[in-house]
Amino acid sequence: MKFKNILTSALAAVACLSATAQTTETVYEFNPHWYIQGQLGAQYTLGEIKAKELTSLNGQLGGGYQFNELFGLRLSVNAWQSKAGMEVSDVIYNWKWNYVAPSLDATLDLTNLFGGFNPERLVSVNVFAGLGTNIAFKNDAAATAKSDIMAANDMGGYEPLAYLWDGTKAYLKGSVGTMVDFNVAERLSIGLELSANTLSDKYNSKKADNTDWYFNALAGVKYAFGKKATKRSVPVEQPTNVVERVIEKVVEVPAQPVQEAKPVVQEMRRDVFFNINKSAITDVEMVKVNEIAEYMKANAEAKVTISGYADKGTGNASINESLSKRRAEIVAEALKDLGIEASRISTVAMGDSEQPYEKAELNRVSICIVK
Repeated sequence: MKFKNILTSALAAVACLSATAQTTETVYEFNPHWYIQGQLGAQYTLGEIKAKELTSLNGQLGGGYQFNELFGLRLSVNAWQSKAGMEVSDVIYNWKWNYVAPSLDATLDLTNLFGGFNPERLVSVNVFAGLGTNIAFKNDAAATAKSDIMAANDMGGYEPLAYLWDGTKAYLKGSVGTMVDFNVAERLSIGLELSANTLSDKYNSKKADNTDWYFNALAGVKYAFGKKATKRSVPVEQPTNVVERVIEKVVEVPAQPVQEAKPVVQEMRRDVFFNINKSAITDVEMVKVNEIAEYMKANAEAKVTISGYADKGTGNASINESLSKRRAEIVAEALKDLGIEASRISTVAMGDSEQPYEKAELNRVSICIVK
């Protein structure tokens, strides 16, 4: 039997769909800066009588340097007045004295630590701890109170105000506290500060066999010298994605059945980018998710692996691990909503352990590979 081979097909061209999009993203670069601070408030000196008898006015001036998004140093001088008192035979005796207390504090910005750096944020919360000196003077009222107590009462050998001091005394002071700042302008903020301060048992002239404490509540303003951050727009580069369609060469042999070519699924990649500290998909990036869904519907054998990433330059390892997981899962949920079965989708949280892009801001991404 004579067979005639007929060549019926030609090698066709490869059609490439190349999608290169470019968007921009606003990023902030922290600028180290100096600042000054002025505050007024009240002090409560811990004691046994009513709080209103132990509360006095105080003020504070300070200046500091913010080294980076998280850490800074502040030198502050708190001053004015402290009070103390005691009750003897139902009579309250109280006294007051003046002080000046310089302190060097280390500060930590909790808002940037857990939420990433954003100078346009309205509220920021800081904590601080420091050491200083309390220089106390004008304690004449304590001496008068001691004389009045002993003149009016039979103390039976007990000496009230056993640690009575005069002149000027300096005491080592430790402080811890928190500050809440409300940003009202680029360089100006108003804030509230609460602090606990501990020092020698001799500070209030009474012997109690434990350290003395006073607590400050202050409100004031802070002014930064120079811009706290530089704002700029950077392009978000999208990788070029290519889908190829191959027209196969078919040779017809009349005496033999023609076998149908098995479909081949080509690998497809789309990178879905996110804003800083966000896991929501923007409208621009949702176009890519739709492309993935359409491709998978056209290729029933295709499966997608979604790897979530986070920028190592912001947050910390634990926060970035959770953020990258959310970014991968949000893309997976979007694909399910578009009709892709869960069994065809897998997610991986990469955190900040790997940085696929050289530019830090491009690592806020979910990389989706379909094959």
